[in-house]
Amino acid sequence: MAKYAFFLGCIAPLRYPGIEKSTRVVCEKLGIELVDLTDASCCPAPGVIRAFSRLTWFAAAARNLALAERMGLPIVTICNGCYGSLFEAAHELNSNKEMLDQVNEILAKIGVHYNGTTKVYHFADVLYREVGPEKIAAACSKKLDYGIAVFYGCHFLKPSDIKGIDDPENPKVLDELVEATGCKSLPRKQKTLCCGSGGGLKAAFGDVAKQFAQTNLENMKESGARFIVDVCPFCHLQFDTSEKDLGFDIPVLHLSQLYGIAMGMSEDDLGLFAHKVPVKL
Repeated sequence: MAKYAFFLGCIAPLRYPGIEKSTRVVCEKLGIELVDLTDASCCPAPGVIRAFSRLTWFAAAARNLALAERMGLPIVTICNGCYGSLFEAAHELNSNKEMLDQVNEILAKIGVHYNGTTKVYHFADVLYREVGPEKIAAACSKKLDYGIAVFYGCHFLKPSDIKGIDDPENPKVLDELVEATGCKSLPRKQKTLCCGSGGGLKAAFGDVAKQFAQTNLENMKESGARFIVDVCPFCHLQFDTSEKDLGFDIPVLHLSQLYGIAMGMSEDDLGLFAHKVPVKL
């Protein structure tokens, strides 16, 4: 059984507990063991902290990486932002001794040391590589037939030269993972467009962030999608909380929740009560 240190991030446990619950249930059914990363902090969000102090960002990320290193496990995340932050920090620190030494000088003040060995993976990438769409389909007790607007977000695939998950301009991984349930991933314009919430954009330029969301939602509605399926709680939050003001009502699901539906989880366990846009199955 594959075993990972489970990095929750901030948004899922605080705003959408059903994403966490469905991830745990789905991973157990698919033979992936998740071990809680006790005492973890924010990843931290690169669009905020890194913009002001790269060294501080490295140190905060390295503390999380060090927790997993002590456990002897790689990290798995359910959030694109957490994945982007931890993956990029690990990638650089694991190959840059000078920066690693600087970071460890800071971490020494709180009794932490990072050796630079932790690997970081995204939940969806793990499912695709280690389980595969065929085994996922076999684990689904209920075949679904929804039309889906698959949303990749920014940090799942990019920077593609160091992640190497899929073609960043014409990706297929999430489409195949969604279609393992029997659903259909519907084609649409600007499929890889940003949701608008990352990099501090939503906080600093709310109108611009809302325009990104509106463009995405217009394209999704035009495609005829019944649901939006994402792999990032932050993208999830952006769509779920902005649709009412923008005049849309396309329910939003994290990939783990879609799998939870196909594996027979109840609406309460899926956490659908926390969604602003009602999810009608």
